[in-house]
Parts: sequence; C-alpha cells; structure tokens
Amino acid sequence: MLARIAVRSAVRTPRAAATPIAARLYSDNAFNKKEKAHEDQYARQHEKEQIEKLRKQIAQKKAELDQLQKEHDELHSTAEKK
Repeated sequence: MLARIAVRSAVRTPRAAATPIAARLYSDNAFNKKEKAHEDQYARQHEKEQIEKLRKQIAQKKAELDQLQKEHDELHSTAEKK
C-alpha cells in the first residue's frame, strides 16, 4: 500500500503548476521596462511604415484604375459612334 501512495504522489503534478498562469515576458525592473518600451516603439514605427507603403500602393492602383477606366470610356464612345 505504501508503494502505491509513493508512486501516485510522485506522478501527480502540483496544483499550482497544473493551472495556466499568465506569465509575464518581462520583469519589473527599469531596464526591462525601457527595453520593452523600445521594442513597442520599434513595432509601432514598423507598422506605420507598412501602412504608409500600403497607402502609396493603393494610390498607385487607384491612378491605374482611373487611367484604365478613361481608356475604356474612350474606346466605348468611339465604338458607339461607328
């Protein structure tokens, strides 16, 4: 009987380890806070650059679409005249 109790207690995990805990990826000291702030600032800057790049691409595609629409309208109007 004592052998069974010893085996069960050795296999069983502690209750604190079995429950999911929201772990912090950084500690509370000043250096890590500063490092996290720099990482956040870098991420925001990178996202800002990506958004600006996408806006430029959208503007180019809109200009291209307008040009194609104009060409289509011209071809359509000349076809109707014939």
